[in-house]
Amino acid sequence: MNKTPDPLILVTGATGKVGRAFIARLLAEPGFARWRVRALCHRRPLPSDGRVESVFGAIQDREAVQRALEGVTHVLHLATSKETPEDAMDVSVKGLFWLLEGCRTSATFRQFILIGGDAAIGHFHYPHPIPVVETQPHSAYPGCYALSKVLEETMLQQYFIQYGLNGCCLRAPWIMEKDDLRCHLSFGPDVFGAPRWCDLVGAEAAADYAASGAIPVLLDDAGAGVLRNFVHVDDLVGAIVAAIDHPRARQQLMNVCMDEPLDYVRVGDHLARTRGCPLVPISERYHSTWLDNSKAKFLLGWRPRYDMERLVESAWAYQRPADDPRRIWYPG
Repeated sequence: MNKTPDPLILVTGATGKVGRAFIARLLAEPGFARWRVRALCHRRPLPSDGRVESVFGAIQDREAVQRALEGVTHVLHLATSKETPEDAMDVSVKGLFWLLEGCRTSATFRQFILIGGDAAIGHFHYPHPIPVVETQPHSAYPGCYALSKVLEETMLQQYFIQYGLNGCCLRAPWIMEKDDLRCHLSFGPDVFGAPRWCDLVGAEAAADYAASGAIPVLLDDAGAGVLRNFVHVDDLVGAIVAAIDHPRARQQLMNVCMDEPLDYVRVGDHLARTRGCPLVPISERYHSTWLDNSKAKFLLGWRPRYDMERLVESAWAYQRPADDPRRIWYPG
């Protein structure tokens, strides 16, 4: 009688915040004690571990991908390219194509999990008068990153149709960990992500605001607080774990986010009340968006643990160790 091989999951983008958090969770959970991890690394290796191996190669290299897929039962595809036009299509189209081609012809393959992004539906760049559900048409905003998210979701969906591939896409908004949110709400030149508040108010005002610990409050054209979607990395990892081998995840696209988007006005009010932070209203062209996570909760039995208050408090309470400086590995 043939023994079923122990599960082996290939993780692309394994050294990023989601990859590291997922691998730590998988290694710690008793239910995954038989699982092994193979990380397809480009430049940065993972720490060595008896159940984790790193293989090196470019994801757009078909031979490297085929070697990485040998004996693999599951794939978690996290590798992406931000606003880097010279890499975006190689990573997001060619790389995904070689992965899917390898999976569909593999004798050991069981499931493909893609982490998508709300850039595919334009997040706060376009008006969304009703909650955004998975059936809403794609609407990439300008730039190659959002386009790549549309192409990834579309390609995976076509493999479901063409070949009956077993997989799912978990569409995530901006993924937060540690002090990310605190750094996003900074008037300093090292602000994390967009908008760059320091550029909007000018260098002199930004320096004064940064010195006072002021918080930007993003408003829409009507003067209301912009609603923007986030997910904590722990909640996203929880959704990934829930989706693994879940029969109801098969060939599904699911939004994975907080139950409610962050309201910049509510965040500012909370920080003013709890920490005495001055508030700086900033009106910009962005639009409120409410990403609906009902489908993921219904199909997977998953629930996010972070709400606005917990996300804010965890970011402001986090003390970054001296050996863990903030690094931004991608532009945009």
